[in-house]
Amino acid sequence: MTTANHPYHLVEKSPWPILASLSAMFITTGLVKWFHHFNPYLIFIGVLTVLTTSAQWWRDVAREATLQGLHTIKVVTGMRLGMIFFIVSEILFFFSFFWAFFHSSLAPSMELGGIWPPTYIYPLNPFQVPLLNTAILLASGVTVTWAHHAVLENLHDSSIQGLAITVVLGIYFTALQYMEYMEASFTLADSVYGSTFFVATGFHGMHVIIGTSFLLVCMSRLHMAHLTNSHHVGLEAAIWYWHFVDVVWLFLYITIYWWGS
Repeated sequence: MTTANHPYHLVEKSPWPILASLSAMFITTGLVKWFHHFNPYLIFIGVLTVLTTSAQWWRDVAREATLQGLHTIKVVTGMRLGMIFFIVSEILFFFSFFWAFFHSSLAPSMELGGIWPPTYIYPLNPFQVPLLNTAILLASGVTVTWAHHAVLENLHDSSIQGLAITVVLGIYFTALQYMEYMEASFTLADSVYGSTFFVATGFHGMHVIIGTSFLLVCMSRLHMAHLTNSHHVGLEAAIWYWHFVDVVWLFLYITIYWWGS
């Protein structure tokens, strides 16, 4: 068993999966305590442990991919396939939100006043901050593609610049969405409109934060010369994920912000 006669990577025992799942449980339980008891301590612990666990887990993966040479062609192929299946599952995840939105908006009930948006709901103007956020995400899709092609052509500085601009645009998008939430005239508790709006756009915002973190890690690995033009599966996965986030936002903007208003 000391000699590997196969191209696969049999991972060693790791504490990070169980710690990550416990951290996620702390966050969800902490959200309940925050919403109902105005106690933010548990969610703060959950976010802190998620960040710590992610940093340690990414460190181990980077070490396996570079210093230990464990990401063979077979392993990389499996990673790509796993990322594709993960994105498909995310598409189905958002599909349920669109289903809920259209279920209520195409046939508004009597309780909603028989109209959409419901009575006394004043939706956001789709041609103000939402349109700006659309332009930001489309621009980020261009810059992340630029970074990818720069990696393929061994343009080290250009690839880092492209990823840096993408990360800044992702942070800018998140800040604008936060301001939009603060200025909205309705809340999560305002009928099914508020529920579908904040759940769909809020989960998308969470995916933007995750994608921004993913690209930030890839940028740091690029800076440390961990990635080459023939070995950058982590960056590819991050770019696929970011393009998925862009496409979901286009559907959200057209349906919920524009058509739904």
